[in-house]
Amino acid sequence: RHLWPKMGGLGLHGITVEEEYGGAGLGYLEHVVAMEEVSRASAAVGLSYGAHSNLCVNQIRRNGTPEQKRRYLPKLLSGEHVGGLAMSEPGAGSDVVSMKLRAEKKGDRYILNGTKMWITNGPGGDVIIVYAKTDPDAGPRGITAFIVEKNFKGFRVAQKLDKLGMRGSNTGELVFEDCEVPEENVLGEVNKGVHVLMSGLDYERVVLAAGPLGIMQACMDVVIPYIHERKQFGQPIGTFQLVQGKVADMYVALNSCRAYVYAVARACDRGETTREDAAGAILLAAEKATQVALDAIQLLGGNGYINDYPTGRLLRDAKLYEIGAGTSEIRRMLIGRQLFEKTA
Repeated sequence: RHLWPKMGGLGLHGITVEEEYGGAGLGYLEHVVAMEEVSRASAAVGLSYGAHSNLCVNQIRRNGTPEQKRRYLPKLLSGEHVGGLAMSEPGAGSDVVSMKLRAEKKGDRYILNGTKMWITNGPGGDVIIVYAKTDPDAGPRGITAFIVEKNFKGFRVAQKLDKLGMRGSNTGELVFEDCEVPEENVLGEVNKGVHVLMSGLDYERVVLAAGPLGIMQACMDVVIPYIHERKQFGQPIGTFQLVQGKVADMYVALNSCRAYVYAVARACDRGETTREDAAGAILLAAEKATQVALDAIQLLGGNGYINDYPTGRLLRDAKLYEIGAGTSEIRRMLIGRQLFEKTA
């Protein structure tokens, strides 16, 4: 949390936000580079940064009214406030439109009842974009997005979750018990929340794909000095061809993923993003990051398996990206479906 104002001072929170609202007015490629470098230093801080700057800030930028932008963006951009997005539920992960959180209109406000699960920046978050069912009988066409503040009556964080990795990024369960949300806090249109959700997913996947890039670079940062310093059989282990081969694989994985992610980010900036490539970029980067982290552990040998070295943490952090923001399986399904439909 103490990093947020410092990152705000550097302009990192509002990279894609227009200058009139205090942002940098830059594009998704710049956002990807920032996400990669933050994640290189700390994947957990990078994850929270992505949830804040893209899932929350960029959604308000893209879908908010001028009044909503003036009200919420300044403190989110300065780092005084932490933002997040609440979509998943205990029974609605990959099948997100089956969500049960209910929002009923009463007078000039909506009353929300239900729970959200696995929410990054939930514990400690100040502003959360929440998806709820406003018309339960309409399926995907009955979902609405809301901007919820932490001090709204009836809203609380139930528990901070104890995770395998990304332990420096707070994740929690959110509870809504007759939570009162003013109608002016509807983000986008009523019952058009799926449009807000789906239109933002491609940008979310591209920006979050930079997290695995940062992890892979962090693996290289550990491995390259180590293969010079560690000596066996009287010489640095980097002189052995099997070690060189593994380092070569890591290097090629990082740079091929980086090229793909950067290319898709440029396409976003041109308004030419495709769902299959947004999913493809994070699919490739996430799975390669897990493999590169495993390779880093192997190259460090016994040292790779003890927590005096960061390689174990890098592996645990990398695995999240095969699950969060859509699982690898969902990404493959999306890619295959898009390719089939486009060639029908």
